[in-house]
Amino acid sequence: MLIDTYGRVATDLRVSLTDRCNLRCTYCMPEEGLQWLAKPDLLTDEEIVRLIDIAVTRLGVTEVRFTGGEPLLRPGLVGIVERCAALEPRPKMSLTSNGIGLERTAEALREAGLDRVNVSLDTLRPDVFREMTRRNRHSDVLRGLAAAHAAGLAPVKVNAVLMPGLNDDEAPELLAWAVSRGYELRFIEQMPLDAQHGWKREGMITAADILRSLRDRFELTPEGEGERGSAPAERWLVDGGPARVGVIASVSRPFCGACDRTRLTADGQVRNCLFAREETDLRTALRSAAPDEEIARLWQEAMWGKKAGSGLDDPSFLQPDRPMSAIGG
Repeated sequence: MLIDTYGRVATDLRVSLTDRCNLRCTYCMPEEGLQWLAKPDLLTDEEIVRLIDIAVTRLGVTEVRFTGGEPLLRPGLVGIVERCAALEPRPKMSLTSNGIGLERTAEALREAGLDRVNVSLDTLRPDVFREMTRRNRHSDVLRGLAAAHAAGLAPVKVNAVLMPGLNDDEAPELLAWAVSRGYELRFIEQMPLDAQHGWKREGMITAADILRSLRDRFELTPEGEGERGSAPAERWLVDGGPARVGVIASVSRPFCGACDRTRLTADGQVRNCLFAREETDLRTALRSAAPDEEIARLWQEAMWGKKAGSGLDDPSFLQPDRPMSAIGG
């Protein structure tokens, strides 16, 4: 197992397939983009599948989430999903995407074995989308969501970040829209993972702000109070259900005590926490012909050293050197 000194066991693996993205979201990266990883530094498709195999068959991982950057930019994505679906035991597999390109790939991903998707959409207004992402691709995201729903990649979850002065008034409209289409909406507090290191706690839209706005229009009932487990989102039934809405409050309501996640970057580094400042190199071991047992041991050692929490509430907190786009969600 991937266990740490606090008794937490990691069963959820987040795999970044690329650090590249075709949007330039203001809370993630600068308009000019970033210096992307060189191709020789990226794990190959075969190396990714081998590491997932080790995680699933030797280390107790039961869920795999493919992330980026934008994972749909990875040419071998469908093949990776198909090969991982053949593992025994078969892990549950999901994808976090900006939705651009999902219209043409949703059916193939479903046939390859993908179970569901999370798609980022922060606004229903094309002009605000353009301002937040610096790209005119709002309609592409909407079509991608519809294609995922039609392909049966359910539940289709929509992730939204609210930013002051941009879309902070849209929470009720976003929820009504998601409910009408059978999507599950999840609001995510903005986290200190932007490449510009411009995040500020002051003025950020918190979970309390979001819930206050939603309750002006909807009746929210806590779902399974006390039964959240390791899920990052607190969830509420909307107007009695069955529709749900979630809030991931990593900053104002941290949930580190039940964390069950381990992360693998596109260049083969293990991160035991989203906000970790240390990494463990598996790529070198892979390319040095290390046996699976040795790679599994390195992974276990990386997770054993996981800290009790993210440290976000500590005045001495420092952002990780890597931004979210290079870590994977």
